[in-house]
Amino acid sequence: MTSSDRKSSHRTQKSLHPVFSLPALRRGGAFWIGFGALGLLCSSLAAAAPSPIQSDFDDDMVLVTLPASAPASDRVPSSPEAMAREVQKLISEARRSGDPRFLGYADRLFKQQAGQALTDELLVLRATLAQSLHKFEAARQDLNTVLNRSKAPLQRAQALVTLANIELAQGRYDQAKPFCEQLTEERPGLIAASCLAQVAARTGGAKPAYKKLAATTRFLRRANPQERMWAQGTLGDIAAQLGQSSAAEHWQQVLSQNPDDLYIRAQLADWYLQNGKPKQALAATEEYESVDNLAVIRAIAMRQVNHPNAQALASRLRERFDEALWRGSMLHQRDLARFELDIEQRPENALQHAMANWDSQREPQDTRLALRAALAAQDNTALSQLRDWLKQQNQFDARFPEES
Repeated sequence: MTSSDRKSSHRTQKSLHPVFSLPALRRGGAFWIGFGALGLLCSSLAAAAPSPIQSDFDDDMVLVTLPASAPASDRVPSSPEAMAREVQKLISEARRSGDPRFLGYADRLFKQQAGQALTDELLVLRATLAQSLHKFEAARQDLNTVLNRSKAPLQRAQALVTLANIELAQGRYDQAKPFCEQLTEERPGLIAASCLAQVAARTGGAKPAYKKLAATTRFLRRANPQERMWAQGTLGDIAAQLGQSSAAEHWQQVLSQNPDDLYIRAQLADWYLQNGKPKQALAATEEYESVDNLAVIRAIAMRQVNHPNAQALASRLRERFDEALWRGSMLHQRDLARFELDIEQRPENALQHAMANWDSQREPQDTRLALRAALAAQDNTALSQLRDWLKQQNQFDARFPEES
């Protein structure tokens, strides 16, 4: 390939940045029981094509720059252990940067291994990748295979954590609880305690869950630092659910140790918005405009403070969402729904995307957005569906619009 050909194979990163949000599982849902924290729906709605995409480029025009840390070659690693290290590195980089291309690199490695038997470690990693891509059933199959055949404590613990996170993210608390309890038996500690606290908090027991986890965290003060940060993130989630200002303190502790925990950063920035602190939300999202959920929060904060760059960011987001819809590559609809509701002010469109997202993921953030969109669109059918589900779960959250 000539230099001219290589340059012509790229496209503009700004205009073609794929809309991607790490699924709203606990801290992205993946935690390497090593212990190192890894902080990790396709749209069925039809969308008109945006403005015609330019396809005629000069040979010397650079259209997209590949990540500096992208794999140097397509060569399959020489051993299962080497492949596990490479896949874990790629998923970690996706979580750190918010760049979905690293998930694509990892997926390519597994496709190159199609038909070959995988070790337990590789099955767990393939399930983690599937979870990140919202392929939940595929993830469940691999994880259950590991639990059925493996006696390795670390792989079993990782499988249990990931299965619990999938069920929590989908609002299947009765299915999540047994995995949390089994994790408590096989590997007790702050991860297992956080798992049980989340189930309790989302099924009517937020206050006692917060107190118990806080006490456990103090008692296990010598626990692995990554476990402690995991517990702090969970405490922040439950504190926010209870409407307590201590939520920000818990999340700030996590970010002081891991500034690139995108899940926690988005939680904190959104909490600032909800509590009338748009300037703090701007500070929390600065230099993170390439991560779509943080960019949407930033665009909302900019609008609230009449920032001179508010319209420019909104325009860039509009272009990114329009193109992703046109290409059929929307991995996650929550951010698009939020953009439609709070920036474009089109509640009916927002509700379509919010409910499509809620069908797959039912984290408190997903439910809150769906409630807000249903109220704005005055859709009583959607409101009844959401309220009935919350009543069934005995779920209360101070962030929900009907509670604020």
